[in-house]
Amino acid sequence: MREDLTEIHENRKYLRMLSQKYPSILDVTARIVDLASHDVLPKGTEHFMSDIHGEADAFIHILNNASGVIREKVDQRFGHILSQEERDNFATLVYYPRQKLTLIKRCTRNMDDWYRITIQRLVELTRVVSSKYSRKIVRERTPEGFEYIIDELIHTNYDDANKEKYYDTIIHTMIELEMADDLITALSSLIKALAVDRLHILGDVFDRGPRPDIIMDHLIEHHSVDFQWGNHDILWMGAACGSRACIANVLNIALQYNNTDLIENVYGISLRELTIFAQETYGDCPVFTPKVVNTETQGAKEIQLLAKMKKAIDVIMLKLEGRIIKRRPEFHMEDRLLLDKIDYENKCITIRGVTYPLRDCDFPTVDPANPYELTNDERRVMRNLKAAFKESEKLRRHMNFLYTKGGMYTRYNSNLLFHSCIPMNEDGSFAEVEVDGQKYSGRDLMHFSEATARQAYMSPKETEERSFAKDFMWYLWCGPNSPLFGRARMTTFERLLIEDKESWKEPKNPYYELANQEEVCIRILNEFGLNSPHSHIINGHVPVKAKKGESPIKGNGRLLLIDGGFSRAYHNTTGIAGYTLIYNSHGMRIVAHEPFTSTEDAVENNVDIHSTSNLFEFLDKRLLVGDTDGGEVNKEKIEDLKMLLKAYRLGVVKPEHIRLTPRP
Repeated sequence: MREDLTEIHENRKYLRMLSQKYPSILDVTARIVDLASHDVLPKGTEHFMSDIHGEADAFIHILNNASGVIREKVDQRFGHILSQEERDNFATLVYYPRQKLTLIKRCTRNMDDWYRITIQRLVELTRVVSSKYSRKIVRERTPEGFEYIIDELIHTNYDDANKEKYYDTIIHTMIELEMADDLITALSSLIKALAVDRLHILGDVFDRGPRPDIIMDHLIEHHSVDFQWGNHDILWMGAACGSRACIANVLNIALQYNNTDLIENVYGISLRELTIFAQETYGDCPVFTPKVVNTETQGAKEIQLLAKMKKAIDVIMLKLEGRIIKRRPEFHMEDRLLLDKIDYENKCITIRGVTYPLRDCDFPTVDPANPYELTNDERRVMRNLKAAFKESEKLRRHMNFLYTKGGMYTRYNSNLLFHSCIPMNEDGSFAEVEVDGQKYSGRDLMHFSEATARQAYMSPKETEERSFAKDFMWYLWCGPNSPLFGRARMTTFERLLIEDKESWKEPKNPYYELANQEEVCIRILNEFGLNSPHSHIINGHVPVKAKKGESPIKGNGRLLLIDGGFSRAYHNTTGIAGYTLIYNSHGMRIVAHEPFTSTEDAVENNVDIHSTSNLFEFLDKRLLVGDTDGGEVNKEKIEDLKMLLKAYRLGVVKPEHIRLTPRP
């Protein structure tokens, strides 16, 4: 008793705060029962995706089918009573209920019968995927307004003759009131929300593909998601912070992939000043023609204008990057100062001892005596662009999500998640980045990088610290020991202006070779406080060349490389459309995906993404919630609540109610 009183008095301030949330003994008891019972349920399914690169249609499809999890549940529940074609139709309905309903209505005579049968099947599937969860969580994930109806339907007992007509009447009334479509959509939404308990995004939503904004909107609405920043995400984050070098790089990529609609029409960032400046400054520049053009919808003049705009922003970009390198010698990127190395007379440049002819040497805004100085017109263009990036409300909303849900890395259920790498030296030691005399490596480098990225966005005033933070955002995009880049150099200049592809090479950080060794993976895991034999490193960033026999499983199963391969530009290189990862209560499996055709093809022809699942770690004992990080948190909460219960019973903290009825 004395020990209990001492502990309670020491924590009295905290317990009083806790009592505001649980003001009575019954409230405390109910919460303890809720937490304790939740811990013995099976662990929820985790879904890992990476390197989505703006391919919204493919992302939404894999999100909808949960990398095959939903189709697997459909086959398990209905494989013995429905044909393959019927299961295909049913699965597609779950993925795309609104679109599929439109098609079904065109070819179905008796919709009332179809509604009745389909709703019952959806209810059955909902029961299957909800079996891991408490009724409370199921209700929380049920679309607003349908909580009562769906709760009643999924807890139907058709053997109960007293209620059989009651349940049938619910469905009949929804059909009669022309609400069946909404109920089907709500059930489909709930099935998808329950099929995956936690979504992990391992970076690079932005660039290359046309609609990263749609992906971001879906992630913002997701019930449970975390985000590990990728190098392309950090570039956009830096642009939103006002880094002119990051803005120029964003526009370079947008123009390279002919994706200015995203900039102008989605994010409302005007390119008018850049367009006028490019037209007035540059003549024909075929070397800067975008990589992606559509000759069916874009005429020669439009393509030529895009090339001029790209040349204009690329020259500005090289100048701005050079200015950062000069004022931040600690970045050790002097080898990327190339504008001052151009031999204009011979139209060539010497890089790392090799002389290369230049594809274009017409740079009217570059002063050879001061090549990194912007002209007045270039400054005006960047001033307007910087203001537009910072003022875009939609971009701000998306960046707020990345800062709220994201970070450089996370530890989740004994796994280490990050986008690219933990920079290493050839000898296996962690590579260091030095700032103001302080050296950062391994876990400390990840912490410093995240704190600096947050300072760039959240600092209220333009201080020297914030100025450095914005420059460091650019370093994270392309610096030699950046944990997000993972290469020795970014050869932007060479790819723009030199034909010889030998000059384009960007040597990978030793991490990617060393991490094939299990002992190196274990050392990295230990650096982050993970010591379980079932701990894994999970990262993306580097496409796996499956067609050459490369495996995404490295380091004797300790490293899982799941570059999603969504970007169409990589499909010829990899041979597939990348990998995702599923981790449920039985174990882990890597899922390899074939390229996605289109949403229209999926809806009209029930074409799913063909996926191959490889179960590489099967657990002897099924994992429960109590075995997870969430279970550890629940145990701590239970201990705190038990202390509050004692405080109530001992009178140290006064409850609102003691009990409803006296004890006998």
